[in-house]
Amino acid sequence: MEYRRLGKSGIQLSSLSLGSWLTFGAQISDKTADELMGLAYDAGVNFFDNAEGYAEGKSEEVMGKILKAKKWERESFVVSSKVFFGTAQKGPNRIGLSRKHIIEACNAALKRLQVDYLDLYFCHRPDKNTPIEETVWAMNTLLQQGKILYWGTSEWSAVEIMEAIRVAKQYHLIGPTMEQPQYNLFERNKVENDYLLLLNEYGLGITIWSPLASGVLSGKYTSGKAKDTRLDVKGNEWLKDALLTDDKLKKAAALQKIADELNVPLAKLSLAWCLTNPHVSTVILGASKPEQLKENLTALEVLPLLTTELLLRIEDIVESKPKLSQF
Repeated sequence: MEYRRLGKSGIQLSSLSLGSWLTFGAQISDKTADELMGLAYDAGVNFFDNAEGYAEGKSEEVMGKILKAKKWERESFVVSSKVFFGTAQKGPNRIGLSRKHIIEACNAALKRLQVDYLDLYFCHRPDKNTPIEETVWAMNTLLQQGKILYWGTSEWSAVEIMEAIRVAKQYHLIGPTMEQPQYNLFERNKVENDYLLLLNEYGLGITIWSPLASGVLSGKYTSGKAKDTRLDVKGNEWLKDALLTDDKLKKAAALQKIADELNVPLAKLSLAWCLTNPHVSTVILGASKPEQLKENLTALEVLPLLTTELLLRIEDIVESKPKLSQF
């Protein structure tokens, strides 16, 4: 396993990590979740990603039980949560990024995950109804209390992150350390364009989700074996409509030919491509089957095969490289 610093911070994350979105507490059994975490940990994975909104809090409960049963040394793993969407009970002050919800959600996540502190705590989406100052102060309070070690954002715009950094500097607080955006061969604009100043000048770390475009780049759709996928899960219709387009499926088929030439699965090729970006601190893997995870955890083996010439061939297929903004 390779380990990378989270931006300019001192903490190191395994370049491949395990996330629980759509799986823990929902799509898979607790036994399978336990097996997946064990496989990941034994392979050198030290980062496990979660959120209050995943399976309405059940995902964190499942992961917490597993962490307690495994009895791994606390220093050996990194665990995250995210705040914004709330759990099963919705209503005033139960969602968003108000000081009240941030503090209460953190305390609830600690109980569900059965840990004394969260290594990483993300603001899962921007909250248009709460001043960024209030959110930054609330996160700083949790840092001072030792309940979180680093805080960051997920799917915020560059302008919103810059504002959080400005507020933190103004009041001598600790600003965001990381952002968790979607990043894959189809979705690149934020990481490769919008965030460039934040990455280069402020050292923001990046923990990416959906590196396989929710399975479109996994090889399932190019092999004709796409049955009972996460895109078929109730509530994911928006994701399915956005990803299963003729254009994306055509490009995935062309990428499959390159993977076949290299004699590697398309999933491993797609994951390795994400790791060629030096700004990516970790690629969060999602898995519902042990054999699937075992395969993807070997993606680092493909990195040496991604020559400049091969990367250009991939670029010619996906045509997704963003045009840089003019400042």
